[in-house]
Amino acid sequence: MPLSKPTQALRRELQGTASDLKWSAVELMRIAERLSLAGNETDAQAVLRICQVMQDVEGRLEAYADEVRDGHANQNQLYM
Repeated sequence: MPLSKPTQALRRELQGTASDLKWSAVELMRIAERLSLAGNETDAQAVLRICQVMQDVEGRLEAYADEVRDGHANQNQLYM
């Protein structure tokens, strides 16, 4: 059964947000590398921890998008 327009929009929003997080984490990893090269290892490690959190959230958003695609979740279930 095809997804309704609101469900399609929800899936696209979840995927888009996950993609934004992925891009942001990649950029932060580059910043962490520069911090480390500059001798600021403490801040570099802090930025890497932030990246890990972002990657974890990215994975959850992708899983939610898959649940929406498969018909196991919809807007009402995800926003409660």
